[in-house]
Amino acid sequence: MKIALIAHDKKKDDLVRFALAYKLILDPHELFATGTTGKRIIDETGLQVHRFQSGPLGGDQQIGAMIAENDMDAVIFFRDPLTAQPHEPDITALIRLCDVYDIPLATNMGSAELLVHALGRGELDWRDIVHGRNNNT
Repeated sequence: MKIALIAHDKKKDDLVRFALAYKLILDPHELFATGTTGKRIIDETGLQVHRFQSGPLGGDQQIGAMIAENDMDAVIFFRDPLTAQPHEPDITALIRLCDVYDIPLATNMGSAELLVHALGRGELDWRDIVHGRNNNT
């Protein structure tokens, strides 16, 4: 599975701790992240992560492009709902694309835990079947 990991500045610590806690579940998958978030996850967990630009510099749009090509299987996006984001239209577009392409999206710790446990149990394998991919993707 291809999984995007994104976090607003005030949520980066939470996402790093989340990735560390669920390292064994995340490790076999292809991980993608926006700039600083990806660097922190790599440095603090040892997980392999493909890094895009930071969110405000187009990283959200790069992940959105993968979603639009149906080349992303899940998105974990720890959003900060209490702080205005300068790239809010990009965030809204990313969330909209997840809805359009039926991509599972978690936007907080509670929903991310449900998603990662489902991933660990193989409950997202329908993504491989629906898209005719080999389960070793």
